[in-house]
Amino acid sequence: MSQPISDLDQLLASMHPELNEGVYVFASVPVETDVKALMPVATFCEKEGLTLVVEEQIAKRAGLDVLFRCAWITLTVHSDLQAVGLTAAFAKALGEAGISCNVIAAAYHDHIFVSVDSAKNAMAQLILLQQRARESSSR
Repeated sequence: MSQPISDLDQLLASMHPELNEGVYVFASVPVETDVKALMPVATFCEKEGLTLVVEEQIAKRAGLDVLFRCAWITLTVHSDLQAVGLTAAFAKALGEAGISCNVIAAAYHDHIFVSVDSAKNAMAQLILLQQRARESSSR
């Protein structure tokens, strides 16, 4: 496994956004719910309930109330969990394009969830951000 990167310029230049296939949803279930069969890609426990990110079809079959339909973008760079500025940089780029994002930082990569309708534009904005960082670092 690669070493985590903490330098912001290097993170931006090498983030390589990838759009994962499929449609995902955010949903919430009671904390005590057994979610193994739902195969969530992410969970987060809050006092109000257990937030899940699951494939849309699985959520529909389970009868989950959908809070947000989204596309899932992974930044494939191995980002250091203590790196400063990466989330702010891509959130600013997406925000300036009118794209809201929900972000999950995992052990190796950052994962961005945007509305399904914004996926292509979000990818374009992230690639543009990456290209600008590469041009900036080559000067």
